Amino acid sequence: MSRPAAVTPDAIRAAVLAMLAEAGDPAPASDTRFRRIVSVRKLRARLGAGDPATLSRHLNAIEAEIVQAGLAGFAVPGVPPEIAEQMRALWEAAVATQLGGIVRLRRETEAMVEAATEAQRNAGLKVELLRFELADVRSQLGARDGELAVARASFEAATQRASALEDTAGKLRAQLEGVEAAATDAARKHAGELATERVRYDGLAKQLLRETAHQRETFQTERQRLEAELVRAGERLTALESLRERLLADLSQERDARQHAAAEAAALATLVDQQRQTLARIGAGSVNGRGKAADTRPAAHRMARTTKAAAGRSTGKAR
Repeated sequence: MSRPAAVTPDAIRAAVLAMLAEAGDPAPASDTRFRRIVSVRKLRARLGAGDPATLSRHLNAIEAEIVQAGLAGFAVPGVPPEIAEQMRALWEAAVATQLGGIVRLRRETEAMVEAATEAQRNAGLKVELLRFELADVRSQLGARDGELAVARASFEAATQRASALEDTAGKLRAQLEGVEAAATDAARKHAGELATERVRYDGLAKQLLRETAHQRETFQTERQRLEAELVRAGERLTALESLRERLLADLSQERDARQHAAAEAAALATLVDQQRQTLARIGAGSVNGRGKAADTRPAAHRMARTTKAAAGRSTGKAR
C-alpha cells in the first residue's frame, strides 16, 4: 500500500507565494532571484514535510508560471509606457489580492497543520498506548501460550491416566462380572441350602413343640408328684418335730435321772467308804469279844439293806 503524500500542490503553491510576499518582491525579475528566495530546502523547511523530488517538480512548474511566462517583464515592445504602467499596477493589485488570500490560506494551513500536529501527537500517543497494550497482550498471549502448553501437557497426562484407568476399569469390570457370577451361584446355592435348612427347621420346630408338650406334661406330672411328696414330707417333718420334742423331753428327763443317779452314786460311794471304815474297825476289834460282835452284825445288816435299797432306786430311775 503506497504512502499518501505529505503536502498537496495547492499547499506548495501557497507556500511559494507566501515566501515571495515575505521577501517583498511579489514579481521576481529573474529566475536567479526566484531561486534565491525560494528553494527546495526552504520550501521543505516551511512545509515541515514533503518529498524533495516532488517539491522540486512543483517548484519548477511554479517558476515557469511566474518567471518564464514573462510576468516579470511587462515591457512589451510596442506598448505605450502609460499602458504598461497601468498593466503593472493591475498586476501588482492582483498579486496583492492573491497574497492576501495566500496569507489567509497560510493561517488556515497553519491551523490545519497545528490540528494535524495535535492529531498526529494524539495518534502517536494512541500508537504508544496501543503499543503498550499490544506488548501487554503479547505478554498475556505468551502467558496463555505457557498455560496452554501446561494444560496441553496436563491434558495428555490426563488422557494417558484416563486410558490407564479405562484399562483398570475394564479389568475391574471383568473381575466384577466374575464376582457377580460367583455371588449369583453362591446366592443360588445359599437359597437351596436355606430352603433345606428351613424344611429341617420346620421339622425340628414341630419335633421341639412335641417334645416341649411332652416335657410340659411330664413337668406337670412331676410337679404334682413333688407337691404330694412335699405334703408327705411336711407331714413327716411335723411328725419328726413332735418326735424331736418328745425326745428332747425324754433327754431332759434322762439328764435329770443321770444327775440324780450321780448324786446317789456319790452317796453310795460315801456309804461304801463308811462301811469299809466300819469293816476295818470291825476287823481290827474282832479280838474284843463276842458281845461286841453281836452288836456289829445288826449294824452291818442295816448298811447292806440300805445299800441294796439305794441300788434298786437307781435302777428304777434309769429305766
